[in-house]
Amino acid sequence: MQYSCSILCNYSYNEKVRYRMQSKWELYNTADPEIIAEIVQQFRIPKPVARVLSNRGFTRIDDVHRFLNADTDQLIDPFLMKDMDLAVDRIIQALREREEILIFGDYDVDGITSVSMLYLFLKDLCGQVSFYIPDRATEGYGISKNGIDDAHRKGCSLIISVDCGITSVKEVALAHDLGIDIIISDHHEPGELLPDAVAVIDPKRLDCDYPFKELAGVGVAYKLAQGIIQKLEIDSSYIEKYLDLVAIGSAADIVPLIGENRIFVKNGLEKLNRDGMEGILILLETAGYNPGKIDISHIVFGLAPRINAVGRLGQAAPAVELIITRNHFRAQKIAEMLEEENRRRKEIDNKTLIEALQKIEEEYNPYEDYVIVLAGEDWHPGVIGIVASRIIEKFYRPTVMISIENDVGKGSARSIPNFDIYAALKACSNHLIQFGGHKYAAGLTIEAANIPAFRKQFNEVTEKILSRDDLIPRIKIDDELKLNEITRDLIKMIDLLAPFGPRNSKPLFVSYGLEVVGEPRIVGKKHLKFKVRQDETVLDTIAFNFGDEIDRIRDNRLVDLVYYVEENRWMDRRTLQLNVKDLR
Repeated sequence: MQYSCSILCNYSYNEKVRYRMQSKWELYNTADPEIIAEIVQQFRIPKPVARVLSNRGFTRIDDVHRFLNADTDQLIDPFLMKDMDLAVDRIIQALREREEILIFGDYDVDGITSVSMLYLFLKDLCGQVSFYIPDRATEGYGISKNGIDDAHRKGCSLIISVDCGITSVKEVALAHDLGIDIIISDHHEPGELLPDAVAVIDPKRLDCDYPFKELAGVGVAYKLAQGIIQKLEIDSSYIEKYLDLVAIGSAADIVPLIGENRIFVKNGLEKLNRDGMEGILILLETAGYNPGKIDISHIVFGLAPRINAVGRLGQAAPAVELIITRNHFRAQKIAEMLEEENRRRKEIDNKTLIEALQKIEEEYNPYEDYVIVLAGEDWHPGVIGIVASRIIEKFYRPTVMISIENDVGKGSARSIPNFDIYAALKACSNHLIQFGGHKYAAGLTIEAANIPAFRKQFNEVTEKILSRDDLIPRIKIDDELKLNEITRDLIKMIDLLAPFGPRNSKPLFVSYGLEVVGEPRIVGKKHLKFKVRQDETVLDTIAFNFGDEIDRIRDNRLVDLVYYVEENRWMDRRTLQLNVKDLR
């Protein structure tokens, strides 16, 4: 199958050739030399690393110190969050009076880890706890009537929502009519009206003065647990044993890795590699990973898809059971099931992506459209968010994928940098039945008949926000390096800035006019390996998915490279390597 250049703009695909979208290379603004010199002197780090810290906004010595250390004693007082006192008091009352408590969570990784963490924490406090996660296909996102009915049948007098509930006004009223109190614990954008719950804790509330607004759902749930142990005067180590769950949920939800999120993920990864929860370790082993050397990429590309798989294709409850079970045999069986579900999910992903690309060929005009809105009758609602993200990788446009069933569409929306997709959907809400989410990702429900009008308005709204220049991907480069500056000490110091993710991206460097040494070669299916020389220094490079560039590399012999610096370990051999992000 071949797609024309006119339709795909900067892309053309066939079975053999891939022309990649041209990106803009941008160096960060020049940092103050005095600030760089002070950071170098105070922390004894190389100048390029000091520049990276400055590029990330850390220019005061105290801020740099807090960033590099990121200890749990830097966590913010949870009672600065609006309604935290009300939530803590109500939960402590339920624990003391042995009330039945139901934890209601979302079906993604953030929701699953939130449910698991709070369930285990309250169980440790001798709570009478159960959990409920809705079916994605039949109940959709948010607190559901089925979940409230389940709580009522179990005799629950308190529901605690995690990673959802901020827009569940009607559902909270229904629970109130049944004599059930609800505490909302969420991190998504609130609507115009808050639910009439016992407490609504969400740092994004307009009337909430909590200084860090970017927590994941599991981060908010952890703050709730933190508030409970402070009120009960229990040592903080009582909840720190769950930091690996907080790290997994936060990393999977792609929240900015600064502030408290950095503290959670950094310390949670250390906990996971030191003595992680048994179910998670079993899942890692089933997936072929070595516990003890897990980093954030293993979570995002390995653990998260497997935990997500059951929630995308069916019921998410087994993923919670994997985490909370103390039965090794049971955990092993669930991990094998998640592995199989993830394989099935990949097959559905690929089929849906092919169909989506066909629709793009027919419906998308790169010269007029600022967005991509696609709808399909037989698309699985559990995978459309993944496919939307893959489409953005190819076309760099805000993307909405909609699965239609019985004349109603359920959609997943994904954003590009510097575009608040939640705000854009809000501006089109006259065409939507409901919507929710945050600036990076959102979900919606729409009548199928309204999709053309929504597509038109969504495009008009986006055109007012983004310029054509905004639709060209940018690569932000931290510093220019000479190859002789790349040493193991430099890599060791860069590793101190991890974990990397949004707002703390892995440092990218650029070198110009490098000579290609020897013969470039293809490794794997489409990866390119070659050596480059500058003066007397020669280094290996690996350029993943750049195999189509091999002829140009051979013909030109001089390249400019944007790259990550890393140490490649193969067998007993360790070499310095440039991991190429882009080349010219």
